[in-house]
Amino acid sequence: MTPIELAERLHARDVVLLAGRLLLSLIFVHEGLQLATHFEGAQKAMAAVGVSTPLLLATIALQLGAGLSVALGILARLGAIGLGLFCMMTAGLFHTSFASQNELLHFEKDLAIAGGMFILALAGSGRLSVDRVLAGFARDTKIDPPIEQHPSVGETSLPV
Repeated sequence: MTPIELAERLHARDVVLLAGRLLLSLIFVHEGLQLATHFEGAQKAMAAVGVSTPLLLATIALQLGAGLSVALGILARLGAIGLGLFCMMTAGLFHTSFASQNELLHFEKDLAIAGGMFILALAGSGRLSVDRVLAGFARDTKIDPPIEQHPSVGETSLPV
């Protein structure tokens, strides 16, 4: 058995996609929870850099919603695109003072995470995801045939 055949048999691709989804989403779920549970402090810190309260609330919702979406594999492609764009915007808006080594590091980190999110959006969440489970249930569900319509129901025509 070749290494490729072994990997296919063990569903290594799906295991790696699950691990990648969990690792990528961890930072967003954690940060979203931190912002939500320490809202007053976060609000003051964000106001100091020009971020309004509605934008802070949207950021928390995106980090938690899209983070959980990616982690669980529920509309993971959409969540990954949202978080990838969020990282690109965060890098461009907040981490452009390249004189600071720390800011440069955050800029590069945000771009790297965005790249991972875009790759995930292309690859999909794999078989170990809630989407896959729901698709299986939908496929297995038998839908009753439609009820026949009464002859009086249907197209109507006006006498000319």
